[in-house]
This record gives sequence, structure tokens and C-alpha cells, in this order.
Amino acid sequence: MGSEPPSSPQVVEDGGEEDEEELSGGEEADLRSSSGRGSLLTRRGITLRVLLKDGLVEPGDGVLAIHYLGKNFIGDLLNDGKIRWVETGQIFNSPSAWATHCKRLVNPAKKSGCGWASVRYRGQKLVQYKTTWLHKYQPSADMSLVSEEDDDEDEEEGKTAVQADEKNKNSKPGLNDLMVSRRTDRERIPVRYCTLGTRDAARDPHTLVELSAFSAINRFQPFNVAVSSNVLLLMDFHCHLTTSEVVGYLGGRWDTNTQLLTVLRAFPCRTRLADRDSASAVEEEICQNLFMRGLSLVGWYHSHPRGPALPSLQDIDSQMDHQLRLQGSNNGFQPCLGVICGPYYHGNQGVASTITPFWVVPPPEQRPNDHGIPVAVEVTYVQDNFLTSDVLNEMMLLVDYYRTAPDIVQFTQYWCPDTTMMDKIKGSLSCHAPKDQAYSQILEHVYSQLVNIH
Repeated sequence: MGSEPPSSPQVVEDGGEEDEEELSGGEEADLRSSSGRGSLLTRRGITLRVLLKDGLVEPGDGVLAIHYLGKNFIGDLLNDGKIRWVETGQIFNSPSAWATHCKRLVNPAKKSGCGWASVRYRGQKLVQYKTTWLHKYQPSADMSLVSEEDDDEDEEEGKTAVQADEKNKNSKPGLNDLMVSRRTDRERIPVRYCTLGTRDAARDPHTLVELSAFSAINRFQPFNVAVSSNVLLLMDFHCHLTTSEVVGYLGGRWDTNTQLLTVLRAFPCRTRLADRDSASAVEEEICQNLFMRGLSLVGWYHSHPRGPALPSLQDIDSQMDHQLRLQGSNNGFQPCLGVICGPYYHGNQGVASTITPFWVVPPPEQRPNDHGIPVAVEVTYVQDNFLTSDVLNEMMLLVDYYRTAPDIVQFTQYWCPDTTMMDKIKGSLSCHAPKDQAYSQILEHVYSQLVNIH
């Protein structure tokens, strides 16, 4: 992480009207020390170098991103707080310099980049980290110093979206509605597990938590996982159909000798999460399907339709419950895999959904009232030779189930200015394609059913 830039990079300093001042190390130290005496560090004074030195962000490859008018730009955060654009190797002194440069490539009339509101670090706007810094070091600071730039960016993007809709309303119906809903979605900012502490009933159970690595908690992953591409395809398809959260189960086998968990089938729950009356019948049907196929229950999945594919506090507790149930009364170890799919999160790279396998490590014995520790699970994905009739049948059953649902996705509308919802689902599912390319003709029949719903 944080590798050094090329020997002779092109350094871009022009950040337009919104560029931040670059401070020397001494000035940054003075600003931080003076903040303890009640002085106010303005938003211009908080640089990436300040956030790096205070540990709110870390250098890394590909951790920065800009999503603008359907175009994606990826950057590396260097140790000195500068940004290297991955595509060209150019070095930028500040978020605004990089954002302005990238946006002008797409829209030459763009005057400024509003960098802190446009650049995302690990999926979240940098302006949120600036807010966190002020909360930590200057609790009395006026938060409008941070929020005004964010508002400016949203206003600018809103104008662009409306203009694009007016220009293309004959060829791109529904674009404005989609962009408005995108701007009004409130993002949940993930927190680090180490900041949670003891359980607090006042804490929002929907708080998202960043995943830890097994190595970060001095452990090895206690099992290996192999997942069939057909599992990913059916799961991803299910999660794309509705703007509401969905849930399903995973069937497979656990080999105690090789410590290998093989996930072979996905079983979507065709029911509403709040519909407790039908839930038991749906689960019973899935149990029978597992038994008939000689499979065991090995995990579950659910979606975060417009948010990051990271577990919430509620998800962590649910995963811990599933793990304990599968373990059984004899305390024999059998893993239970949790998977989160984020189909329509605009922080994803491209049209592919983010799919996150995770597991939960119990809290330390000396802290029994803490939440479990969510950890990322390394998975081997196995490409299937062909699309099975079981998977195709499940897809058609899902189409029939959501056909009259009020929250079904409108696939003729636009996900971003140059990508329809139908383009989005096709592109994402192509990532899980079987080896036999005949699948594409079969899926076209399924896609036609989706379009004909409206």
C-alpha cells in the first residue's frame, strides 16, 4: 500500500477555484495544537496530509474514486497526501486538483471540481472524513464549514442531470427521476469495529461496520470456501429485481477432512422481509429442496440495494445467530457463510455488483458485551460449465413473484446517464457467466420478461 510514484510523474497543481492550500508539516502541527486552545481550523486547512497524520485515512492503491456523469476514475493515495491517477500515473496535489482535471475531461465547461465532495475514499466522500476530523479535534466547530462544499457539488450535479434529461428526454426517459432519487439517498458511513466499544442500545442497529482481516486480529481463516458461479448469478439477479432488501439461503457441503465449504446452490426467499406469516412456509420449502438435492444449509445472503455491501450491527448479530445454530448442540465446528450484495450502490466500480462474503468472530472473552467482529472471507469462485435448469427456473419464479410488486425496479429507466437498469443487470450478471456461451440466449428470454412487465 502507498507505493511511491513513478520516477518522473506529471504533477498537476491546478485545482480550479476550489483548490486547497498545501500546508507545511510545521503549519499542520501548529494548526492541530492550536485547535486544543479553541481556535478554528477552516475547511481549507484540513488537507489529506492532516487526515493521514491523524490516522483517519491510510495510503493505498486504488482507494480513491470519482464517479462523474457515468465515468469512473480511480486514484492511489500516496504517503505524502498526494493523489496518483491510476490510468495515467499523473500526480495531483489535492482532491480538487484531481477532480477538476477529471471532470473537465468529461465536461470541458466545468470550472471547478469540488474535490472533497466528489472524491470518495473507500466508497465514502472525503468531506465526511473532514467532518469526522472536526468532530474529534474541534467539537465546537461550525459544521457548515464542511457541508457547504458538499451542497455546492450536489447542486452542480443536479443541474447537470436536469440538463441531460432535457436534452435527451426522448431517448432516455426516466433519467431525471432516477438522478433525483440518487441525490436524496442518505449514505450510511461505515465505522471501524474498534470504535464500537460495548453494546449501546441507543446506537442505530443499521450502522455499517468495516470488515477486518483475519490477520488483523491475529487469526487464520479457519476454513476454505469455494462458490459456484451459478450461485453468484442467481443471487445477483435476485438482488437486482427490487429496490427493497431481499434475503435467501445457500446450500452446499462441508468437508471436515479438507475443511472446505462448497457453496453449490442459492435459494431465494420469495417473500417480504416483514411478512412473518409466509416466511415459515418459504423456509420449509427451501429445507425440502436442500434435502432432495442432498445439500446442507451452509449460509445466507441478503442485499443492500443502494448502500455499501458491508454488514450492519443487525447483520452481525444475525450472522452470529446463524453460526451458532449451524454449529449445533454438539459444538462440532461447521462454518456458516454470510454474503451481502450491493447492486445499485454508486460507489461500486462499474456496473458489477459488489458481493461481500463475511464471517463473525465472537468478541474477546473479557469483553462479552461487545459486538462480534465481522471479518472478510477469502473465497475461490468456480466457473460452472453451463446454466442449469434449476437456476433458470428460479429466475422465472422470481420474475413472476416481483411482477406486480410496487418496488420492482423499472428496467427501462437509467441507472446513470449512459446506462439503463437493463444494461446494469446484464453487465453485472455477465461477470458470473458460465463457460458455455449459449447461456446468453437463454438469459435474453429472461430479460425480455423483465421489460414486458412495464
